Amino acid sequence: MALQGIPAGIEIRTALKPGFEKVLTPEALALVAKLHRQFEPRRRQLLALRTERTRRLDAGERPDFLPETRSIREGDWKVAPVPRDLQCRRVEITGPVERKMIINALNSGADAYMTDFEDSNSPNWDNQITGQINLMEAIRRTITLTQGDKTYRLNDKVATLVVRPRGWHLDEKHVTVDGERVSGGIFDFALFMFHNARALLARGSGPYFYLPKMESHLEARLWNDIFVLTQSELGIPQGTVKATVLIETILAAFEMEEILYELRQHSAGLNAGRWDYIFSCIKKFKVDRNFCLADRARVTMTAPFMRAYALLLLKTCHKRGAPAIGGMSALIPIKNDPVKNETALAGVRSDKQRDATDGYDGGWVAHPGLVPIAMEEFVKVLGDRPNQFDKQRPDVAVTAADLLNFQPEAPITEAGLRMNINVGIHYLGAWLDGNGCVPIHNLMEDAATAEISRSQVWQWIRSPKGQLDDGRKVTAELVRGLIPEELAKVKAVAGSSPAYDRAAAIFEQMSTQEAFAEFLTLPLYEEIE
Repeated sequence: MALQGIPAGIEIRTALKPGFEKVLTPEALALVAKLHRQFEPRRRQLLALRTERTRRLDAGERPDFLPETRSIREGDWKVAPVPRDLQCRRVEITGPVERKMIINALNSGADAYMTDFEDSNSPNWDNQITGQINLMEAIRRTITLTQGDKTYRLNDKVATLVVRPRGWHLDEKHVTVDGERVSGGIFDFALFMFHNARALLARGSGPYFYLPKMESHLEARLWNDIFVLTQSELGIPQGTVKATVLIETILAAFEMEEILYELRQHSAGLNAGRWDYIFSCIKKFKVDRNFCLADRARVTMTAPFMRAYALLLLKTCHKRGAPAIGGMSALIPIKNDPVKNETALAGVRSDKQRDATDGYDGGWVAHPGLVPIAMEEFVKVLGDRPNQFDKQRPDVAVTAADLLNFQPEAPITEAGLRMNINVGIHYLGAWLDGNGCVPIHNLMEDAATAEISRSQVWQWIRSPKGQLDDGRKVTAELVRGLIPEELAKVKAVAGSSPAYDRAAAIFEQMSTQEAFAEFLTLPLYEEIE
């Protein structure tokens, strides 16, 4: 089908299914084009700054708090108050913009649901546009799904909806403006805002977002300027948009106060995005001969650098009157093994207990079955209070050295190496087949955990500390020898889709090639429709 009345300069470079015209209206596309023309040069400049900063880190520079923004860190200011339906966020559930997931997550009993166009979503064209349709119907309470003899529909009381658009590094290749690909984040944000901002306000809510992958306060400033222009274009009050920033890069950890300051009219706090944070640390110090992390399973929130980051985020948010939301527990219920299930549930309970006791206002889970356990732990500490802003944590004094205290370095085991290879192949294969949120070995995996898997293997090969606990050096030859064995295990569990053979080839190339790929999803995106 062809769209009618597309604004000048906009091109849709793919087929359109019936119903897509409800999303890709001329007026909505005009907003996409306006934001692209206004802000794409700045996005490119900021991505170039990332590349330059990476070059300096590879040359041995160590991050530190910015001297030029000391006045902001020492100033007396707070973010604007958050709306009523964002004040209580004890448990947030996350998942992709898939129809059944949206209904189940909104009905889960969680306080909020972060619906995801990014890491738990494979960004093929159908997923992106169908996701927008699903959200339009969810907001208007018309969304339903019938599977066999069962029909899914929304309850009267549902979680507050929060949307995660794609990060600054991702394009939307199917839409160009004046011959240039548009930013995936701007595309996701603009379409959602155009179709839903007024409908959300009419229901007593508002357009709320999670912002991923930022590396500096300048990137937050770009989002803030986009919010200001979009609210003006749509004729809604400034400050209506509220955004929670995922602190999931090591560089953003040094600019948390500045990020809140840039978004202070639109801020809904910060979230400790732990899995991408670990990936970011590996990526930024990948050639540092003194840097090496142990098996992924050993790098927990109690590791020194993770503990420092979590406490600094908490203190920063409460100092500025902003919500502090704990990160994702990737554990999921295990239906066919009561013993393993009890261990998994105990892990979730411990994770949320630590966050709540530290002073966090809420935390994330990936499965509806975990909402009651997480809720119980936060209610134990918060009672009927919506947050713990009063918990200011003057005892916390985190230094740059604390944030860079990367431990544990050992053990690195053959089992851990095999797990990275297995998870990487399994996840990449599912992603190529259109699924970005995959239960693997009783954990809910998304792009962030796949990034840890391949970046750890790449770094272990190159680091003099990349030795297994039995004394063997992790080498490209060792990895190449293990890949066929792990591919066979993946196929035994997930099926024989050719996507897994392609995934194994991609994993081998990315983990053994000389150059480090900044994001695995960038080259992969060119392979999907």
